[in-house]
Amino acid sequence: MTMVLLSSFSMPMMLSAVNVALPSMAEALSMDAVMIAWVPMSYLMASAALVLSFGRLADLVGRKRIFNYGILGLILSSILAATANDGWILIVYRLIQGVTAAMLYATHIAIVSSVYPPSERGRMIGLSVSIIYIGLTCGPLVGGWLTALYGWRASFLVHVPLCSLSLIIGWLYVKEEWRAENPGDFDVIGATLYSGAIIALMLGISWLPELSGGGLIVVGLLGFYAFFNHQHHRAHPLIDVSLFYTNKVFTYSCLASIIMYTATFANIVLLSLYLQYLLELTPSQAGLVLMAQPLIMALVAPLSGRLSDHKEPGVLASFGMTLTAIGLGLLATLDGNSSLYLVVAYLCLTGFGFSFFSSPNANAIMGSVDKHQYGAAGGAVATVRILGQMTSM
Repeated sequence: MTMVLLSSFSMPMMLSAVNVALPSMAEALSMDAVMIAWVPMSYLMASAALVLSFGRLADLVGRKRIFNYGILGLILSSILAATANDGWILIVYRLIQGVTAAMLYATHIAIVSSVYPPSERGRMIGLSVSIIYIGLTCGPLVGGWLTALYGWRASFLVHVPLCSLSLIIGWLYVKEEWRAENPGDFDVIGATLYSGAIIALMLGISWLPELSGGGLIVVGLLGFYAFFNHQHHRAHPLIDVSLFYTNKVFTYSCLASIIMYTATFANIVLLSLYLQYLLELTPSQAGLVLMAQPLIMALVAPLSGRLSDHKEPGVLASFGMTLTAIGLGLLATLDGNSSLYLVVAYLCLTGFGFSFFSSPNANAIMGSVDKHQYGAAGGAVATVRILGQMTSM
C-alpha cells in the first residue's frame, strides 16, 4: 500500500505543479494558446488511449509489475520533459509521460482492491483518493514556488524523489504479485481499435471547426463501434463490454464520472491563467489560491470513502454532484474584479462536493464487478476519468 500511496501523492503533485507553470512555459518557449493547451492534452490523450490496455495487461502479467514499469517510465519521461527546448518537443515528451502514467492509472485501484476485502475497500480507496488530493494541494504551492525560483522546468522534477522511493519499495520489498486466476490472452486488435478511436476522437475535437476535425470525430466514433463489436466475439476481451448494458451500477457510475471530470478538470487550468493574467498574481500566489479545492478534497475524501462502505454509494455520489454543480455555477460568475475570498470560497464548495463523489463512485464501480475483473474495472475507472478530463480541456 505504501508504494501506491507514494505514487498517488507524487504524480498529482507534478500534474498540478505543471498547470501552475503553464504561463511560464508559454513565455519561455513562445507557445500560443492552442499549443499550450496541448501540454496537458497530450498527456491525457496518451493515458486515455492506453490505460484500458494496461489494465488488461496487468491482469495477465501482474499488477505490481505493470505498476513498477510505469513508475520507472514516469521518472525518465519527466526528466526528458524538463530538458525540452522547443514547444513541440515538450509535447512529445508529455505524450511519453502519458503512456507511463497510464500504467499507474490502470493499477492503482486494482492493487488496492486486490489487497483489501470488500468491507475495507471503500475506506482504503478513500485513503488513496485523499492522498491524491493532498498531492494536488501541494502541487500548486510547491510548483509555484519552484517556478518562481528555478523556472518552469522544476515543475516536471518535483515528484521524482518520491517516485524513486516508490519504485525501490515495489521492486525490493513487495514480494507479492496480483493477477487474474484465468487470464487468457491479450486482445491486440481490440487494443489497437480502442487506442486509434481515442486518438482520432481527441484530435478531431481539437481541430474543430475545420472539416478535417469533423472527419476525425466520425472516424473515432466508427472506431468505438468496431471496438464494441469486436469485444463481443472475444473469449478474453480487453473489457467485458456487456457490463455497460447488463450492469447498471457500473454503467451509470462510469457515466457520472465522465460528466464530473468534464465539468471540473479544465477549471484549474483556466483559474491558473485567470489568477496570473487577470488578477496579476505571481505563480506562487496563484498556487496558494488553487490549493484550496484539493485541500478540502483531501480532508473529506476519507470520510466519504468510509461512509460508502456502509451507506449507498450512489446517494453519496449524487449529493456530491449537486454540491459541485452549485460551486461551478458560482465560479462562472467571477470576473476581473472578483475578490480572492470569493474565488477561494467557491473552490472550497466545489472541492467538498467532488470529494463526496469520487471515493463512493469508485467504490461503486469496483464493488459491481467480480474479483477477476478488478484490473479491467480499474482501467475503466481511469479511462472514464481521463476521457472526462480530455473533454473538459
